[in-house]
Amino acid sequence: MKTIKFFIITCLSVITTQSFAQNADEILAKYFNTIGGVEKIRALKGIKMNMVAKQQGMDIPVEVVELKGGKTYVKINIQGKEMTQMASDGNTIWTTNFMTMKAEKMDSESTENQKLSNQDYPDELLDYKSKGYKVEYIGKETKDGAECFKLKLTKKPVTISGVKTDDIIYYFFDTENNLPIVKETEIKEGPMKGQKSISKMSDYQEVDGIYFPFSLNMFGSDIKVNKITLNPTVDDKAFAFPASN
Repeated sequence: MKTIKFFIITCLSVITTQSFAQNADEILAKYFNTIGGVEKIRALKGIKMNMVAKQQGMDIPVEVVELKGGKTYVKINIQGKEMTQMASDGNTIWTTNFMTMKAEKMDSESTENQKLSNQDYPDELLDYKSKGYKVEYIGKETKDGAECFKLKLTKKPVTISGVKTDDIIYYFFDTENNLPIVKETEIKEGPMKGQKSISKMSDYQEVDGIYFPFSLNMFGSDIKVNKITLNPTVDDKAFAFPASN
């Protein structure tokens, strides 16, 4: 009898695990279908977003560009002065030191961690298996008053202070519209280590047949997207570490 009971429990465990895996893929399939379809998203070569972030009572214009292969930059404009907050040509990642206003390369550990995400454009959930990632359906949870499907995305481990560390992100998809409205991850270093980093997405709008969130909340700042340009033409110099440095 004990053997039969153990066999039944084992079978139920396998069936439940398979069901969760299937549900995760079903949720992602509905999501990509809702925002425009997998083929349209795969065909994206780049995206440019012009936004305004509200921080400390100021409206800060922000321009973000992401291209295939890891080329990206974030430019901000403070009191009429534009600066590159972060940029990468796919290999070298750099920032602007706000004190000296000079470009500085990230340390080797941060650079290698960032390079792990080069394959994530245009969506880290797209074709996740071919990237070596894992997605699991955790269950339902309420976020901001909405019932959500909770998915756990496990990416390739990052290195923090020389130690390999799991890189896990939780996505919350509104069950009514199949769209992610919250994204959570654990801060792994710095003064906020161990706390949650929470991003919120809403006000999805269509741009050339693909839907994007036009209202964001990240790092405690409300961000309003004013314009999105697909497949923009951008000079490679915008991503490269300044030669003068």
